[in-house]
Amino acid sequence: DAECRTRWLDAHFAAGRREFDAWMDAADGALALMLLLDQIPRNVFRNSGHAFATDSLALHYAGRAIDAGHDAKIDASLRFFFYMPFEHSEAITDQDRAVERFTAPGNNDLLGYANAHRDVIVRFGRFPHRNRALGRVNTPEEQAWLDAGGGF
Repeated sequence: DAECRTRWLDAHFAAGRREFDAWMDAADGALALMLLLDQIPRNVFRNSGHAFATDSLALHYAGRAIDAGHDAKIDASLRFFFYMPFEHSEAITDQDRAVERFTAPGNNDLLGYANAHRDVIVRFGRFPHRNRALGRVNTPEEQAWLDAGGGF
């Protein structure tokens, strides 16, 4: 987390301000945006609502990148970064898209995570493990799930 903060925080903020929109013109630039907007904040701002602040922008870019075929131009071992914003969304339509995208590469480990994320959204309509960071109150069912080890 500390290394991510030191190396990538300024770039994360710049991406959040949309200073790197032109990166969407190339597959590797689009991949960099996925990392800066979806992955870096989860490490830099762990256990804080800020960890999710650029999720909608990452989702926006992910949709554009996939529509442009950028995911297919990236090494197969890295493509999943284009699909993570859908998996991180609390919208069921995005969860469905994540499962669809993770099914295509045939990676059962990643598909299992996508299905697990989708199952949580189907059950609760949100990710209960984010509630504290986002100032949301757990329902009794969510709290029981968390107490039983639920979360990612």
